[in-house]
Amino acid sequence: MKLAFLGTTSTGGQCPNLYETDRDTYVIQGYKITDPDAQATLHDRGMPETETAVEIPKALLDFAPRNTA
Repeated sequence: MKLAFLGTTSTGGQCPNLYETDRDTYVIQGYKITDPDAQATLHDRGMPETETAVEIPKALLDFAPRNTA
């Protein structure tokens, strides 16, 4: 998988970051969710143990391309 950096809301150059892949998907680098209630909600909604979720600021999505069609 190849990643193309799209943008960040970080002033220190670390996290969060948004990437586009060569597989027509996005990769988001964000803050690991460690809150047990939030994790339980995700798993109750069907998120398998083989997946994870990250938290990002809404402003990071400003870097996502918009559908102009």
